[in-house]
Amino acid sequence: MKIKWLPILFLMFSTAILSYGSTVRGADDKMKDSENPVGQQILKTATLPNSLSLFRPGDKLQRLGEPEPIDESQTEEIKYWLFIPENESAKTEDGFPLLLFLHGMGERGDDPEKVKIHGPANILETDKAKDWPFLTISPQCPNGKYWSPLQLLKLLDEVETLYPIDKSREYVTGLSMGGFGTWMLLIEDADRFAASAPICGGVEAEEAKLLLDYPIWIFHGKEDFAVPVKYSIDAELAIQSAGGDKVKLTVYPGVGHNSWVPAYNDPELYQWFLKHINPLKKNKN
Repeated sequence: MKIKWLPILFLMFSTAILSYGSTVRGADDKMKDSENPVGQQILKTATLPNSLSLFRPGDKLQRLGEPEPIDESQTEEIKYWLFIPENESAKTEDGFPLLLFLHGMGERGDDPEKVKIHGPANILETDKAKDWPFLTISPQCPNGKYWSPLQLLKLLDEVETLYPIDKSREYVTGLSMGGFGTWMLLIEDADRFAASAPICGGVEAEEAKLLLDYPIWIFHGKEDFAVPVKYSIDAELAIQSAGGDKVKLTVYPGVGHNSWVPAYNDPELYQWFLKHINPLKKNKN
């Protein structure tokens, strides 16, 4: 779906401060490759169509939630962190559940280590990685751009050919600019994901109504002065008013823009993800 997105006043520089066609068998063979060790994040590169989602720092009104097309005649290399679970019990008969993590504005650029500052990519640098059940993809958005949903979908297509992934258990989450990116992905292709968790992002209420059938857990800080909590409140109300009963919102009192800290530190979020299976993808791997 092509839609019109909400122009917003974007002050999210604070995130920097607060801070591959194969069968499953073929993918399993690659999993055993020494280039793909389990239980640790490894840096990978994907060559993808060029994103036209350009960030214009001179503008006060940033359209960070408005999808832009991709240029199929040009390519760019996108770095991403790959984590393959050490715990084989997390794997279903179709593969591992997949979690796509989208960072915020402050982590853009050409230094992939910045992606590990917050969220799941940060957690996977700790002891918690040992029991982490998701094959996790954490790409880095190039400097001067914001998330391109069409490019991200191309990345997921490639990853699905390279690794054993249970396509009925694909999840997406992101913070700040990545929260907007999460909403954009849902508007572009919500059928791809079993559940999603946008954190301190935003979406136009009219577009949110299109998502009444999809499990979405929204997080926001009540005292967020970078991205007002009103965006998340309005999104939940829009979905509910359209008849959706699979959306829920957690607002943290006394918390500002860094609502990703309590959200990603809550084990219930990951348990909630795994409770959801995409009926459109089940048994179609």
